[in-house]
Amino acid sequence: MDILFNIFKLLAGIGLFLFAMYLLEESLKNLSGRNFKIFLQRIASNNLGAVTGGAIVTGVLQSSSLVSVMILAFVGAGVLTMKNAMAIILGANLGTTLASWLVATLGFKVNIEVIAYPAVCIGGFLLMLFGNRQTIKYLSLFLLGFGILFIGLAFMKSSMEAQVKEFDFSAYAEMSSVVFLLIGFVITLIVQSSSVTMALSLSALHAGVIGFAPAAAIVLGSETGTTIKILLASIGGNASKKRVALGNFMFNIFLTGLAFIFLKLILFLITDILNISDPLIGLVTFSSLINLLGIIIFLPFLNPFSKFLEGFYKDTDATATAFIGNANIGEPETALDLFRRETEYFIYSSMFFNVSHFEIDKTLFWERPDLKNILEKRKFFLQTPEEKYEFLKQLQGELQAFYVDLRNKLQGNQVSQINQLISSVRSSMHSIKSMKDIGNNIANLKRSSKDIKFDFFMQHKKTMEELYDQINALFDAEKEDRFGKLKHIYDDILNNYTLSLNNFYKEAQSAPLEDMDITIVINFNRELFYFQ
Repeated sequence: MDILFNIFKLLAGIGLFLFAMYLLEESLKNLSGRNFKIFLQRIASNNLGAVTGGAIVTGVLQSSSLVSVMILAFVGAGVLTMKNAMAIILGANLGTTLASWLVATLGFKVNIEVIAYPAVCIGGFLLMLFGNRQTIKYLSLFLLGFGILFIGLAFMKSSMEAQVKEFDFSAYAEMSSVVFLLIGFVITLIVQSSSVTMALSLSALHAGVIGFAPAAAIVLGSETGTTIKILLASIGGNASKKRVALGNFMFNIFLTGLAFIFLKLILFLITDILNISDPLIGLVTFSSLINLLGIIIFLPFLNPFSKFLEGFYKDTDATATAFIGNANIGEPETALDLFRRETEYFIYSSMFFNVSHFEIDKTLFWERPDLKNILEKRKFFLQTPEEKYEFLKQLQGELQAFYVDLRNKLQGNQVSQINQLISSVRSSMHSIKSMKDIGNNIANLKRSSKDIKFDFFMQHKKTMEELYDQINALFDAEKEDRFGKLKHIYDDILNNYTLSLNNFYKEAQSAPLEDMDITIVINFNRELFYFQ
């Protein structure tokens, strides 16, 4: 029973540690995120500067995964080159070891509870009293994260010490280093945090569960395990993103393999040449040392390695478009036809984005299997609303750029046609932004316990479903019938906007509504009208 209790205590410590890392990451990202992005872009002009920048930013933000995902976004947007990105990631691997030093020194050498408990207390009170102020909110989250991190570490440490008394680990201490290497990889693969793996290794080492060499092998395994998150983040991205993720994975595989081959020699360097007798300090020194050696070994070969990565994912296109990527503006008629199809694709995608906020049955759109299949291949339906919005912004930008190039090649009626098409793209994008802006209003209305607010939402949901059913039918309507049907739809929208608001005002006179409720309804109705 005691063994089971200690296992749950260990798992609780891991959970608290992970939650603390999340709080620290969120607080520091929001307090300083933009500044660090600008800093990274400015310092990444040369390899050494990029490595230094990656180490500094990761050391402060304490998340190599966060920095790596940030780098993927920069590369995908063309802000950073492949070489710069890889240099920053090299530095990020070193920067993340700062947390290990804090844990090894403060967590095991000092009675951290004297600091941790007051930090949680102050952070909690500040969050409750002044959480509406942005800066104080994230400062509170930082204090909570700092305190909870060491409380979680204390859980792991005490559970490990208790396990030693209850269970004989001596039989497992002689296992092959390969086993411990795989253990480190699997743990990091599951928790997706090399900092957690390091904290567990330090706790086990401190309690005498494992020796210095097995602990080092576990830490070594975590070097590769943490790269899986970056590989997953690159799925669905353009070729550049995938190359950076692959490069990070290959670098860590190489570094892990090389360090494992010379593991005994590196440990001898730490214990006998550097004379580090404390195994906890020795372990974090090992982590920092192998990442520093990785930079020294890899930095001279960064240019050829980046060129080598360019050979991968040749068929992956960075564009969000489905049709105009194959267009040649030297053949304006064909290019205009492809632009028309791309516009339909954009409007179709926009409709999906908008109706998803209302949880409307999307099967009414399945009548366009050609467009549906494209979106399925791009995993559009599996993306978060934020990811869908960014995708549609990119698609609109590429349509706009193609419009500028193609317009000069067209003549007569063709110019009028492409102007109408780009106008519909801009209107669709405006509807997307309006829907994004009222996302919180929609959530408030559909979850409200007040009947007048919920009924208002359900009324508009029904109106939306009818509207999009009519718009969807226009795709297959004859050209000469479309204008009349659009005019009818537009008149209905105007009437519904005024009618629904007047009805709400009448009902609001006898309903228990607060000022904020009325503001939410007005904002919702206005944006819904404009985007329609």
